Amino acid sequence: MKKTIIILVILSVFLSSCAFAQNQKIEAPETIEEARGWLEKVWEIIKKNLPGIINKIWKEQVLPVWQKMFEWFRQNCWVKIEGLFRKEVEKRKPMIEEEFKKEKEELKEELPKTGKSLWEKFKELIK
Repeated sequence: MKKTIIILVILSVFLSSCAFAQNQKIEAPETIEEARGWLEKVWEIIKKNLPGIINKIWKEQVLPVWQKMFEWFRQNCWVKIEGLFRKEVEKRKPMIEEEFKKEKEELKEELPKTGKSLWEKFKELIK
């Protein structure tokens, strides 16, 4: 998937660079050196224009699509999910509060024992 996206971006940049080059008169190169020089010029144009092209595509095409998708999800799905969670929490709230009270009492009983045993262990380490 990543490779496909990268290839498509490179092709779109290359094709858009070729579109910019249409204003110039292009003749077929007669030697390999001329072809290399032409490719270097095209590469320089691509390197110069690539950040602007990607930035423009991001701001004008990608970002609006993701924002629309997020708004749709928030309006259609999230409201339903939140409603289901809220109902479930309200159903379980008394049970949760009861469990919390039990845990609190158990901790109150266990803390003094733990404190004594830690103190005794500390005293043994000092001796």
